[in-house]
Amino acid sequence: MDNFYLVLCYLVIGYALRQLPSMPQSSGIALNLYVLYVALPALILKNIPLLQFSSELLIPALTPWILVVLVILSVLLLSKAFGWSREITGALLIILPLGNTSFLGFPMTQALFGNEGMPYAVVYDQIGSFIALATYVTIVAAIYSPTAAKPSLKGIAIKIVTFPSFIALCVGLLLRDVSYPPLANALIDNLAATLVPVVMIAVGFQLSFRFCKQELSPLFSALVVKLALMPLTAWLIWSSLGQSGLAVQVSVFQAAMPPMISAGAVAIMAGLAPRLVSGIIGFGILCGLVSLPIVFWLLQHT
Repeated sequence: MDNFYLVLCYLVIGYALRQLPSMPQSSGIALNLYVLYVALPALILKNIPLLQFSSELLIPALTPWILVVLVILSVLLLSKAFGWSREITGALLIILPLGNTSFLGFPMTQALFGNEGMPYAVVYDQIGSFIALATYVTIVAAIYSPTAAKPSLKGIAIKIVTFPSFIALCVGLLLRDVSYPPLANALIDNLAATLVPVVMIAVGFQLSFRFCKQELSPLFSALVVKLALMPLTAWLIWSSLGQSGLAVQVSVFQAAMPPMISAGAVAIMAGLAPRLVSGIIGFGILCGLVSLPIVFWLLQHT
């Protein structure tokens, strides 16, 4: 659990840095860009050789897409029951189906499951969360935002193939059986090692909790659905199909991740309940630091 405590320390450091008057407010964006373009691709390149192609990989590949469908239905039903506005409904449709399966999911999976769980986490993130971010989120934002342009198939395809982590995934698969030179291996390992401290400091720096009383019902509903119902649903689905093992455990654990920061940024840029989105992202991260170890413990004892 030492790695988990380190994650908490990094989060506190990031929050403390934000309190410094001399710290630029754009620092969180710069840190996230470093993770997006450098550390995350390096981690993917490092973990691709660990992939063992088998039917087990279908579990982390299918789980996020099954949950996307179920969460869409849940949000639409809750919206009708609570009378949420179109703005709030669109925001929740964007941020609830997707979790922080790379920024939080990778370090938390590595801290609790070890390196053995990382290949499944990478598949869950790249086949599920990333492609959904590039396609589903783009489409929903265009539908619900009054100002967004209609997404084109060409634009979506370009966004997918030019995304740094997707490029790293393709390169890693093409060179899976190729031995890198020692210097290249050292560079990849060193850059990948920066992911956990940099991303958690960035998350701590960007934590926001601004929301009003009228937004309590969607805030509470979002946290319950994302942190409790999604992992429970994933576990019930695979258990009912007689599946078990590390692939299932990591998939359920990834399903329990707090809402994706990148998806929240898309919702905010689309003008969809920015204050609520910030509150859900911030509280989701803090609650996730408590709920994720609980989910991990339950997985180890079921």
